[in-house]
Amino acid sequence: MKKALHFGMVLATVLTVTAGCGSNSTSTSTSTSTAGNGNAQSTTAVNTPAPAKKVELKVFMSFPRFKDQFDKYFEQFKAKEMQTKNIDVTIKLEMPNPDQAKQILQTRLASSDAPDLFTLHAVADGPTYYKAGYLSDLSSQPFVNQLYDGVKKTVTQDGKVVAAPLESLEWGYLYNKKIFNDLGLKAPQTLDEMKAVVEKLKANKVVPFELSFQESWIPQLMTALSLGGIVTSEHPNWIDKMNKGEASYKDVADIFNIIDIIMQNGTAKPFEVGSAAGSTDFANGKAAMWVQGPWQSEAILKVNPNFELGVAPLPVSNDPKGTMINLSTSTSLAVSPTSKNKEVALDLANYILDEKDSSALFEQLKFNPVSKVHQFKSLPWIDEATSYASKGKSYQDLSLPNGVTDEQAKLLQGYYAKTTTKEDFIKTMDKTWANAIKNNK
Repeated sequence: MKKALHFGMVLATVLTVTAGCGSNSTSTSTSTSTAGNGNAQSTTAVNTPAPAKKVELKVFMSFPRFKDQFDKYFEQFKAKEMQTKNIDVTIKLEMPNPDQAKQILQTRLASSDAPDLFTLHAVADGPTYYKAGYLSDLSSQPFVNQLYDGVKKTVTQDGKVVAAPLESLEWGYLYNKKIFNDLGLKAPQTLDEMKAVVEKLKANKVVPFELSFQESWIPQLMTALSLGGIVTSEHPNWIDKMNKGEASYKDVADIFNIIDIIMQNGTAKPFEVGSAAGSTDFANGKAAMWVQGPWQSEAILKVNPNFELGVAPLPVSNDPKGTMINLSTSTSLAVSPTSKNKEVALDLANYILDEKDSSALFEQLKFNPVSKVHQFKSLPWIDEATSYASKGKSYQDLSLPNGVTDEQAKLLQGYYAKTTTKEDFIKTMDKTWANAIKNNK
């Protein structure tokens, strides 16, 4: 009986102490304790964290092939914003097909439904979007001071930096180095040399060119390279004259010399093949060359990690001086002036070129370095393209009026299908260019 009474008293004491501790830790935000004779007291405040501010960013990007990489990178950004600013960011990422992306974006911008951030081609679209008031001035942002000077110029309008560069490219056509080496071939520097390479490939039962015309932006790359080479080497004032209505596509009709060689010596059924299938076919050795940029390298190496990729300038005449690498800053990230969450949008634009994290992103994407913060080894095909540029065999990407590139893309599809002639192409493009200049005034 005594043992039972003793146990009951101990249990009651424990419960009393426990209840007292629970009361002090949960019911009030301050606690008062008495020490010794009760004359000393202390009060401790318990800080309750402020609730995180919730922000949604709408981000529009034109390269769905990199969705996984950007999803992961945006998760890192969200964690950083929460840690450093107590902002809970939700990112609504939209990545339409490249063929449709530009039209969708322009519709959104014109209808006051602009995403907070969006990609654009810095050279081709930058002037038009800037003039329309769609681009924020980012000149004072931290990432700007770290940009390489050459890259900075390509994202600058009227002395203002208006986008964060992503893809800075030195590009020409892609070729399979193993096939070329096995057959003792070198990248041709003239049209006649290209014809000889084509015949050597065909004699060894190798298809010379991968054709993937399902997406119109891909065949348009033939125009981008051929027009760039011919204009730069033979008609340096052609664009200015076209803008004044003093020139014609007749002046540069020799672009079809190389285009005809490609189209007549390519893989079958190109309208059934897009960029993804084209990357797979090329990675598996179904053709020796592909008029595509090194931005496809990630997709190609994903199929065949051991693929030996080469990048070379496209010959446009029998003068080697016209065989040049294209230098451009294409896909860049802009911030809408109408963003309701401008501060966070600017944070994301800066994070794209973050000093600690962006090198890993650019290396995964296999992009060129664009900033002094980028510390990663360049890839062999980038070094190959750079070797041409270092010898002066390069040109800055041409700046064409809005809508011209898209129309060229459609017409080239028709040219392959023989529903459009060279004369049709010239006549339509002259008219398209003139209308673009008229509408931009």
